[in-house]
Amino acid sequence: MSAVLKTLGHQVLRLHVRLYACRARLEARTDGEALHDLRIAVRTLRSLLRPFRRDAACARLEQAAAVIGRSSSGLRDLEVLIAELQRQGKERLLPARQQALQEGYERLLASEALGELFAALDDWPRDAVQAPVWRKAGKRLHKHLLRQSQRLALALVDPESDKHGLRLLIKRLRYAGEAYPDVARFAPAVHKGLRAAQSATGNWHDLLQWLARVPNESDLHECAADWQRRLQVAEQTADQALLVLRLHFPGLPDGNSAA
Repeated sequence: MSAVLKTLGHQVLRLHVRLYACRARLEARTDGEALHDLRIAVRTLRSLLRPFRRDAACARLEQAAAVIGRSSSGLRDLEVLIAELQRQGKERLLPARQQALQEGYERLLASEALGELFAALDDWPRDAVQAPVWRKAGKRLHKHLLRQSQRLALALVDPESDKHGLRLLIKRLRYAGEAYPDVARFAPAVHKGLRAAQSATGNWHDLLQWLARVPNESDLHECAADWQRRLQVAEQTADQALLVLRLHFPGLPDGNSAA
């Protein structure tokens, strides 16, 4: 069995256990990070599987993880908004949103999508890694990582690129590199640049999301001026982080590796 295949098998098993734990934490409401940790595990799972979607088991599990990622996105946005309002001491703005959050947790836990994710995970050891899909798995993975790096490199220099799209490409490359570090072999500075750019664009995204709520949620009007001011700073910080990241990808469109 190839090293890539061993890595994939071990990581899927580890994430299976981690997702069960996240679900249990969410059911018991033990802490406020259960959903966030579940979403990170799902994202990591997708990064592991995406290069090998020709395999039926990989395709099923990756698709199930993708559905959970999409369906839980709004719930996570609400969690982050509630944390922001708590930080500002806006206690009177919390009850209705906290109630909506609890109802959202219940819907997610009872959803067919979450059931399908765990069913696909339970079936994984029996269904996965069938030949001939896994021939030259290392070569296929290397091509996938190079293609993701090239897409980001091109987007970073494209004046038509927007921060939403760049944020997605950054996340994909970062998690793919972390999933297969022995193949990606990104230099520490590249990892640091990806993390910094993801964090900066994430802060910008959160503020933009909160401001988008203001027209339909009148009680948030009192926060709008502060958010608008912070958005301008966050946009500048994100632009700077993207400029720094761009320095780590010279020549990638011609097929060179990040270093």
